[in-house]
Amino acid sequence: MNAPINILVVDDVEQNLTAVAALLTRPDVTLLAASSGAQALELLLEHDVALALIDVQMPDMNGFELAELMRGSERTRAIPLIFLTAAARDQAYTFRGYEAGAVDFLFKPFDGQVLVNKVNVFVELHQQKRQLSAQLEELKRSLHLNELFTAVLGHDLRTPLSVVMNGAMLLPMMTDHPKVAVTAQRIQSSAKRMAHMVDQLLDLARIRSGDMRPELSDADYGALCRLLADEFATPDHPSRITVETTGDPVGVCDSGMMSQVLSNLMGNALTHGEPDTPVHVTVDGNDPHSITISVANRGEIAPELLGSIFEPYQRGGARKSGQGLGLGLYTARMFIAAHGGDIVVASSKEEGTVFTFKAPRRPVTEPHP
Repeated sequence: MNAPINILVVDDVEQNLTAVAALLTRPDVTLLAASSGAQALELLLEHDVALALIDVQMPDMNGFELAELMRGSERTRAIPLIFLTAAARDQAYTFRGYEAGAVDFLFKPFDGQVLVNKVNVFVELHQQKRQLSAQLEELKRSLHLNELFTAVLGHDLRTPLSVVMNGAMLLPMMTDHPKVAVTAQRIQSSAKRMAHMVDQLLDLARIRSGDMRPELSDADYGALCRLLADEFATPDHPSRITVETTGDPVGVCDSGMMSQVLSNLMGNALTHGEPDTPVHVTVDGNDPHSITISVANRGEIAPELLGSIFEPYQRGGARKSGQGLGLGLYTARMFIAAHGGDIVVASSKEEGTVFTFKAPRRPVTEPHP
């Protein structure tokens, strides 16, 4: 951050280089002097430059040609250029300079204070760029540590959670007291919710770190939906989820990821939809290249929530269950994206809410999130 800022000055006349150096020399600026285009290119390979002051009329390689070479390199493409020229003011000449990438023209003899003021602007901009870059790196480090902490915390919570759940299962076997059974059931229910939150945190850490590669195999989306729908049933209440399949429902996917996507969508539909109304799941396999799945329920998502509903830590629907971290839809979108697909939502008072996602029937071998 405190390193001097490099300014490249290119001129084939030694006296001009000396004059510019006298004007611009200061503790936080280093002037790199070049007497030819070839020498300037060598300096650009060795140093990062905040600004280049280039004389137009030079032998062998003129200033315009040097500028075009700089614009052709990724390393030097963004360096601001100010042309210094003793040529007469000609509109066509000026246009050529701007086409070559100039941000300004100064015609010799120029006012020294004007040059200093212009250079000061670019020096300040470069200092701000350095500060922003340093802040960005610090933010990246903080995010990495936060994700690492989340992953470690989620992993380490699994062991005590499993002990709590096993203990809750054993409690009713140790006594016939009805209150013990009720308490054990509550402990199990709370532990399962916490386990779900831990899974969401681990999924978030995987997504943020980029360590998410689906393990692809053949799967029947229709059978997968029916299996998950049955899991939402209880001995006293049958599942409110209906599954309809058309066409060929078999595709290639990561069954674990897709199960989590479908479970999140079905669970949200049951939780946030109108109570005691069915949830309709449709698996459309008529397209030979993709499979489309929609999850529909009665109930409306507020319009102001639709734009951010797939962002992390967001919750949709009129009622808040208090369960989960608001990561379900974000995780679902990222898992679908990892397969090369996409998900959308439509919601209105008249039509209810429908989440629809389309996944390629055969994703690429190495999909990226």
